[in-house]
Amino acid sequence: MLASDLAAALDPVAWAKRLGFAPDPWQADVLRSCAGRLLLNCARQTGKSTVTALLALHTALYHPDTLTLLLSPSLRQSSELFRKVAEFYSLVAEPVPAEAESALRLELQNGSRIVSLPGKEQTVRGYSGVGLLIVDEASRVPDDLYLSVRPMLAVSGGRLIAMSTPFGKRGWFWQEWSAGKGWERVQVAATDCPRIPASFLEEERQHLGEWWFRQEYECQFMDAQTSAFSYEAVMAATKEEVEAWKL
Repeated sequence: MLASDLAAALDPVAWAKRLGFAPDPWQADVLRSCAGRLLLNCARQTGKSTVTALLALHTALYHPDTLTLLLSPSLRQSSELFRKVAEFYSLVAEPVPAEAESALRLELQNGSRIVSLPGKEQTVRGYSGVGLLIVDEASRVPDDLYLSVRPMLAVSGGRLIAMSTPFGKRGWFWQEWSAGKGWERVQVAATDCPRIPASFLEEERQHLGEWWFRQEYECQFMDAQTSAFSYEAVMAATKEEVEAWKL
């Protein structure tokens, strides 16, 4: 038993399999990643919420006194992510006992906490010493909120994981994906998920049209449909270097 517990602590994938969950290869890579900053650009229904819920619970169980925050644009979305955490917690054979448990938070006897929050700046500023910050639907989280939560990781050296489908070439998620430094990036299109049939995707392409399909299922950051010029065309027409005139 001690050997299996040690294996579960050292390898989140082995632990997940003990719960009856067989991760896809990319999910196994995420569970085993040691990156302090991780971007998940994933199509809908590919399993990004599931893998981050597993990671949140594994962190709480095997890293005592860790505070994990689940942040989403709305409380409903945060509570859905937390619900996955609670479901996995109920499957743990010998869990760390809970001190307190509700629909929005889990507090364990080892001092770890998992708390779900809505995407409102006034509700998150009171937290500090965060060991793991998971931002769900990150492309729809406002820039000012993102900038206000980053300092929570300053002293703790905690991890930041942002996951989302794209939402156009705008906002911090797009900026970090396209040009941010220090991030490990993972992209998972719908065709990479074995549980999504090709026939369904073809039906969606016909129903949604190319623009929406590329965004929702192919992880592409699309220009706004109302844009007169593409992002690339605008950038190509601008120059950062300015030549001084000799007067």
